[in-house]
Amino acid sequence: MSDRSSFDKPCIAVLGLGHVGLPTALGFVEMGWEVIGADEDASKVEKIGSGQVPFYEPGMNDLLARGLASGRLTLCHRVEEAVRAATILFVCVGTPQKDSGEADLSQVESIARIIARNLNGYKLIVEKSTVPAITAQWIKKTVARLAKFVNAPGQQVAEFDVASNPEFLQEGKAIENIFHPDRIVVGVESERARALLERLYRQFDCPILFTNVSTAELIKHAANVFLSTKISFINMVADICEEVGADVTQVALGMGLDPRIGREFLNAGIGFGGYCFPKDLRAFMYLAKEHGVDCGLLQEVENINLQRVELFVKKVQQAVWVLQGKKLAVLGLAFKGGTDDIRESPALRIVKALLGEGARLRVHDPQAMEAARQELPPQAERLEYCPAPYEAAREAHALLILTDWKEYRELDLAHLHELMEVPVIVDGRNLLNPETVRSADFEYVDMGRSSRVAAVESTTQLTVNNCAQ
Repeated sequence: MSDRSSFDKPCIAVLGLGHVGLPTALGFVEMGWEVIGADEDASKVEKIGSGQVPFYEPGMNDLLARGLASGRLTLCHRVEEAVRAATILFVCVGTPQKDSGEADLSQVESIARIIARNLNGYKLIVEKSTVPAITAQWIKKTVARLAKFVNAPGQQVAEFDVASNPEFLQEGKAIENIFHPDRIVVGVESERARALLERLYRQFDCPILFTNVSTAELIKHAANVFLSTKISFINMVADICEEVGADVTQVALGMGLDPRIGREFLNAGIGFGGYCFPKDLRAFMYLAKEHGVDCGLLQEVENINLQRVELFVKKVQQAVWVLQGKKLAVLGLAFKGGTDDIRESPALRIVKALLGEGARLRVHDPQAMEAARQELPPQAERLEYCPAPYEAAREAHALLILTDWKEYRELDLAHLHELMEVPVIVDGRNLLNPETVRSADFEYVDMGRSSRVAAVESTTQLTVNNCAQ
């Protein structure tokens, strides 16, 4: 690979081609930049080079095809080559959690060591991965320390800067987030780093917040923790609604109309999951404890979230009585609609809990079944993966909705009723309209909604729309 670091328009290297790295790389290519996408997983690089995205993300296949056809995207599995060829290095490797909740930064350190050994000119090292505050300080110290030993005696170490530019990508909406961000956060230590990143993002019409590096690192963690808190809060409210006969969707709507609160992330259900929220919540708590800050509030956020599985299984038991031997249709395995990601999925935790109770499950998900098969192989008479939701529902004693896929919102209720042995739906995502489902002669159980007010949803929506005009 030729050295392109001297180009007037600096070359970008994206180190790590996962859920963050690949969208980041393709986004910059689409904006006209020269990009090297590097990942030590040679099979992943080969797959991407053949035009295949290694995970499901709407629109990503088309974006990859355009990137490959543009000639501005170079792929390699030798990270050191990418480091030597580029000026701006985006670090997009994984930061999984340890048993303690602490972020495992071994992949970040590994990248820092590779950069130190290949520091052939000025480099701007940009944290894109979600990392705890002061990680940049360690990256800077590691690169500076090791680079001295790589150089010949008396040779000056090339200059470098470390910056933080946290990603705010939502799985299922990554492309929209890349090209239409609601804000861009950049933490820098030098004017040189700021100038490069200003140039990189100057075409975006959104707020760009420049801070110091530790502040930028903290913003990403704090944002995810706050959103997790909103979800656990509305789930607690849903439980109160069930006790007093209120409708949590209307409570959330009324709260969300307050601009200080907002309606987003106030959807009651079986809890949050995915790679980011649970991991970032625990890492934030670990950071707080390490620095002597009381994080009891956040511990309750996690407790409420973990209790959703037990609460949902109890709802299923109340709906069908004995779980042993019951045939249950499960719709949804991904942690949310629009992705094939099953990491920390509450749906998968519920599946495991139901299997532990002796239930017989027929499951479906539009995208996540292959990943689920790897973690939970099919079991004769106990766990079957079905190609369609209607196949899963055949002869079922109840149908459980665990992921908010659009396909499940549009189910043919009459056909489901014909297929099922017992017409019971337990909706863990409040995806369906209670009145519509009950009018189709189903028993319907949801999360924190009262049937007494379900009939006025359309009227309420009309009123809200009129107020907004």
